[in-house]
Amino acid sequence: MEILIRKAGTATILDLNGPLRLGDSEQAFKDQVQKLVDAGTPHIAVNLSGVTELDSSGIGALVRSFTAVKRAGGKCIFYAPTQRIKMLLKMVRLDSVLDIVDDEAGALARV
Repeated sequence: MEILIRKAGTATILDLNGPLRLGDSEQAFKDQVQKLVDAGTPHIAVNLSGVTELDSSGIGALVRSFTAVKRAGGKCIFYAPTQRIKMLLKMVRLDSVLDIVDDEAGALARV
């Protein structure tokens, strides 16, 4: 899993590339989000377009990051999931819990 970080206005964008599953990729994602929260970054947008695989641990990492940012008083928005990832999130009913939008412009409009 490769995580690229960039700024866009008040939001910090995390571009995820590769599988988000149990092990190093899940841990790297959780650690990165926690670093941003600890540094006082209020708004995080997570680009899911490059996520090739998502398992239950990866889903848990998405939920934990969403919750951590929200508890810190910020917003965590996920955007551009592939059709497969979108279907998986819908199947586990997280599409109604997590803030998921279609594109970066929509994500940045919400933060």
